[in-house]
Amino acid sequence: MAAKPSIPKGTRDFSPVEMAKRNYIFNTIRDVYHLYGFQQIETPAMEMLSTLMGKYGDEGDKLLFKIQNSGDYFSGITDEELLSRNAAKLASKFCEKGLRYDLTVPFARYVVMHRDEITFPFKRYQIQPVWRADRPQKGRYREFYQCDADVVGSDSLLNEVELMQIVDTVFSRFNIRVCIKINNRKILSGIAEIIGESDKIVDITVAIDKLDKIGLDNVNAELKEKGISDEAIAKLQPIILLSGTNAEKLATLKNVLAASEVGLKGVEESEFILNTLETMGLKNEIELDLTLARGLNYYTGAIFEVKALDVQIGSITGGGRYDNLTGVFGMAGVSGVGISFGADRIFDVLNQLDLYPKEAVNGTELLFINFGEKEAAFSMGILSKVRAAGIRAEIFPDAAKMKKQMSYANAKNIPFVAIVGENEMSEGKAMLKNMETGEQNLVSAEELIAAIR
Repeated sequence: MAAKPSIPKGTRDFSPVEMAKRNYIFNTIRDVYHLYGFQQIETPAMEMLSTLMGKYGDEGDKLLFKIQNSGDYFSGITDEELLSRNAAKLASKFCEKGLRYDLTVPFARYVVMHRDEITFPFKRYQIQPVWRADRPQKGRYREFYQCDADVVGSDSLLNEVELMQIVDTVFSRFNIRVCIKINNRKILSGIAEIIGESDKIVDITVAIDKLDKIGLDNVNAELKEKGISDEAIAKLQPIILLSGTNAEKLATLKNVLAASEVGLKGVEESEFILNTLETMGLKNEIELDLTLARGLNYYTGAIFEVKALDVQIGSITGGGRYDNLTGVFGMAGVSGVGISFGADRIFDVLNQLDLYPKEAVNGTELLFINFGEKEAAFSMGILSKVRAAGIRAEIFPDAAKMKKQMSYANAKNIPFVAIVGENEMSEGKAMLKNMETGEQNLVSAEELIAAIR
């Protein structure tokens, strides 16, 4: 017997019902992006590895899926290199391309390549899959969709404010209660500066970004492992565990970072964003969280992360400002800021909380029962009018037993069934059955349309 087929770990198939739910997510996010003037683009699934490598830090580079070159990929490789079994070195010879890790770096590449066609500031959104060679676990997949919005070519903090409004609007439409967490890489740089470890800023941010996952003791152990002194680690404790209101945290930081110009700049930016949002009447909580570091190397200013309050799952949205990203592609001085909704995690949250609206997941609204050739021909006439009125409808293709056709309607959760036999045809009407109540009425095509609407 043939082996049962399977799919790679960390990937999923989606049924028609699940696809309806996913499209509800994508359409909701897309509609909100349009409200704020964003335009859609797409980039290829695979990029040159030279585009991707070095943009996500050492940890990110390890999670890139590399694509083996076609043809004779051994050409140009010496026996000595093959026998060395140096995986990283051999991969660089075997592989020129990789699957995109996120949508931000490909977007930066797009901006540089198309700079002469773009009007700045450029507000783009992108809804496409990305791939990471991560260890699959609950809420973490190797293939997943991101729904990004970015603004490039503007330094204004109003962009950060509007992105947070987008986040608040999207999750309000989903009826998901969230906490929007905000921090600033300049604040983190200032902290590293005042504890005397400026050169270890990347190590510090990577470690404290894991605080809610591995706990304070393990974060401190990782910091020590990275060569950060006990004295510096001790100074760091009250800062990363800072509590109180956003205003209280900002006031404390102004004192703590008084000797750091870059740190105070981060406080000033955060204060503007938070104070402006306070006047906007957000529906969800927004919190200044100094443990939020987002380990990606390219963030330079405000950073964001969104946590669902009613479900245990990782962040469901993230982002930040990345002033120097396009510079690595030869286009310096272009500032950017963006967010990314994790559609697959949002999918899981909506499932767990059962928050999908009924109309979003229902497919066919009306099924015509097929009794034979004449009845089907008559039904097709009404069916054309029904579809022209925007009602999702179908006819069972075969003149099968009534029980089978009704079972089909039940399996697909079709709310209405139209029955057309000799009697109905003689009157030029159809018998409309409400599958939920069992009520039946003889109706004309126009009455049928009105009843379903």
